[in-house]
Amino acid sequence: MADTYKPDWVPEKDDDKFACRVMYGVKGGHEGMPNIDIDPLRKTAPVIKRRKLEVDDYVEGVLEGDRMILSRAITLVESNAASHFEMAQQVIKKLLPYTGKSTRIGITGVPGAGKSTFIEALGTKLCNEGHRVAVLAVDPSSTVTKGSILGDKTRMEQLTREKNAFIRPSPSGGTLGGLTRKSRETLLLCEAAGYDTILVETVGVGQSETTVRSMVDFFLLVVLTGAGDELQGMKKGVMELADAIVVNKADGDNKQRAQVTRTEYERILHFLRPATENWVTKAYTCSAYTGAGIFELWQEVIGKFMQQGRENGVIAERRKQQTLSWVYTMVEEHLHNLFYRSPEIVAIKKNIENEVISGQLSATIAVQKLINRFAEANLASKASTSTSPFTL
Repeated sequence: MADTYKPDWVPEKDDDKFACRVMYGVKGGHEGMPNIDIDPLRKTAPVIKRRKLEVDDYVEGVLEGDRMILSRAITLVESNAASHFEMAQQVIKKLLPYTGKSTRIGITGVPGAGKSTFIEALGTKLCNEGHRVAVLAVDPSSTVTKGSILGDKTRMEQLTREKNAFIRPSPSGGTLGGLTRKSRETLLLCEAAGYDTILVETVGVGQSETTVRSMVDFFLLVVLTGAGDELQGMKKGVMELADAIVVNKADGDNKQRAQVTRTEYERILHFLRPATENWVTKAYTCSAYTGAGIFELWQEVIGKFMQQGRENGVIAERRKQQTLSWVYTMVEEHLHNLFYRSPEIVAIKKNIENEVISGQLSATIAVQKLINRFAEANLASKASTSTSPFTL
């Protein structure tokens, strides 16, 4: 077609060696897709807008297991726009009766321990066994650009292709561990969509593990050999939260060293208080690369833990306490936002900082001034604060 439109970046004599070319629409469309018939003489394709979903559309789509609507519902929950907050909470409220039936597993470990490979191996095996698996992989955001790599889908290529798996890499937004209200509500959405196993991967940067521990039933610490002194205080703190420790990469020449490392962790665990009542935390070995020990860990450790926890009421009590903790964590976050977004605080914050830095004001007096100014401002506007939007 002589008069076919070509963008400026297409060479006049393009051939099969030229990788980029214009692809025109297919007449008649594809099953389930709109009919896009692009006129070669037009410079732009028709813009197809996504249908705006209402609360009931989100609820119905999530309950039907529609992955596209589930993704849009999670995006709604993650949105920082105040206009999306109320709708997101309405969706969560209607879906709450359908939540709470999954096995919630938190997985943490130092970078390089093989968390993503372990999750892919476990998730793939579970999908093959008929389970529906959702992976919430929190991706660390840059503190400078606020952007994220969101690379978990590229690392979990095999699991991504499983029809019974749903992977949601979410940017942490620069917060410690990246796990806040949004991650908890994302977990609830996945449960309502019928996923019976929820795997929450942390960024593994220290205190974020405490946040993960507060939203899962079973907490797994993935370690590896040759990472230094296992008696380091930081590792001990994480170990006190774990329901099981697994030494990964126990294959090939590293298998014997992994067994030695497992024995060392067992010795340490003997002196630590178990993280869960009536449960003894132990160390195990596995290879996410070969799959050795992965499913045994699921059946003989996690499976036994969940069965025992449901029978003796530990799981129910843990989830009740987690929900209450969630409430007060959101209260703290809301008060934090109210304080730092207050126009009165913004107006005096810089001057007080300068006085503290120059030595004119002690830190304690500075705090008193800020708190008093905030309290005065809120008392003065008490009549109008009842209509202020609640946003996190």
